[in-house]
Amino acid sequence: MFEIEQIDHVLIIIPTGTREEAKRFYVEKLALKEIPGDHPSGAIWVWMGNIELHIREEDVHQSNSARHAAFVVKDLKAIKLFLQQEAIEISFSSAIEGRDRCFFRDPWGNRFELIEFD
Repeated sequence: MFEIEQIDHVLIIIPTGTREEAKRFYVEKLALKEIPGDHPSGAIWVWMGNIELHIREEDVHQSNSARHAAFVVKDLKAIKLFLQQEAIEISFSSAIEGRDRCFFRDPWGNRFELIEFD
C-alpha cells in the first residue's frame, strides 16, 4: 500500500481547437487565477482554491484519455516497486521540474498520476 498526502491537481479535457474559448471561460468568466508557464501539451493551468485544474485539448472520443486526478505521495520509488509487483503497468510523461511522477490505470481505464516533489 502507499501513502497519499493530498490531491495535487485534476486534468480535464476540452475538444481540440477550443483552447482560447476555454481560457476565456475559466480565466475571464470564472475569474480563476491562471498559473503562468509553458505547460505540457499546451495545457492551461488555473487555481481552484489550493488545487490546480489543468485543462488540455484532446479528442473527446479517444478511449485512452489523458484526463486524470493527481495525488502527492510519499516514497514514489517504493510505490513504483509495489505497482510493478502487483503487475500494474506504469507509464511516464514529460518531465516537470521539481517533481518525479508516474501514471497508472485501473482495470477500467481510469488514469491516476502519482507525484513526489523534490
